[in-house]
Amino acid sequence: MLKIIEVKTKKQIKEFVKFPFSLYKSSENWVPPIISEELNNFDKSKNPAFKDAQAWFFLAYLDKKIVGRICAIINWDEVKKQGNPKLRFGWFDFINDQKVCNILLDQVLNIAQEHQLKYIEGPAGFSNMDKAGTLIEGFDRIGSMPTNYNYSYYPELMEKYGLKKEVDWKEYEIIMPKEVPDKLSKFAVLLQKKYNLRVLDLPSTKSLLPYAEKIFDLMNRSHQHLESFTPIKPYQVEHYKNKYLKFLDPDFVTLIADENDQLVGFSVIMPSFSKALQKANGKLFPFGFYHLLKAQKSGEKVTLLLIGIAPEYMRKGLTAIIFDQTYKSFVKKGTQVMETNPELETNSQVQALWKNYNPQLIKKWRTYRLYL
Repeated sequence: MLKIIEVKTKKQIKEFVKFPFSLYKSSENWVPPIISEELNNFDKSKNPAFKDAQAWFFLAYLDKKIVGRICAIINWDEVKKQGNPKLRFGWFDFINDQKVCNILLDQVLNIAQEHQLKYIEGPAGFSNMDKAGTLIEGFDRIGSMPTNYNYSYYPELMEKYGLKKEVDWKEYEIIMPKEVPDKLSKFAVLLQKKYNLRVLDLPSTKSLLPYAEKIFDLMNRSHQHLESFTPIKPYQVEHYKNKYLKFLDPDFVTLIADENDQLVGFSVIMPSFSKALQKANGKLFPFGFYHLLKAQKSGEKVTLLLIGIAPEYMRKGLTAIIFDQTYKSFVKKGTQVMETNPELETNSQVQALWKNYNPQLIKKWRTYRLYL
């Protein structure tokens, strides 16, 4: 018998977090999250996103066995201040059964109707710093820390329910040159002189701390034109700083400042933690930390996590400075492959950055929408 329950207790939240571990135990490409971090993400006392949002969690059971999960989210700041009358859904996983998919999405629709919202949209998290989208291409490739991985039946069952494409996200793979292009370095130097810019020195991970707020502020300004973008609030910065900063290698972070020491460009690249997270299998102890620290020091394969340029510097070539610094780090670390973070298919500015580097499309995600 198929039934649905709303998650209320700490025990149920833990079951909600751990369900994908059983669903994907035979998958070679699923990358597990750190269980403790997932639990913190759903803890109202630890995740500041709950200041602006409400969330409901549901588990589907078939004969007393968990067969699916979903989270419904209303970001009230998004609804009231930005005028988007939508309900987000995320952390959506289910067995290959149309009835299970349907009963979970029904809960989301019910909540949207109760709150007089006009449509549901997802998969998405509390903000743009959370994972988003259903994988629709690239099932044969290993997942990554910042992205969702799912089985190939997901999009088929979701579309049979009635969900329609909202937008697709693309991820590219770029094979890195073995030396820094001389032409690029010369152009980067010219740009720094022309606009009186400088690349900030970051000797350690700790040295990144003072710039965290400036990075998120610049990210908000550089991404505000994109659809479905929700700005990161100042009180959320500390949460995301604690979540991601420990994984960063300062060699893979580029910060560009103007003559007034204002941040005008940045990029944040992470070593690939996919294999390390698979070995950790959701736990930091006793050996999870070891695998993650080992991966942090390896730069063979990396993921571009974030990139941003101040609006007033758009189309002035600042990405040449970023790429010049990035290539120098890649040569130093022996980096061979970079994967871009998922990019909106409509974000032509970002996709244009890779046109001279023979990018190969390797994965696609889709967010869906359904009007009530």
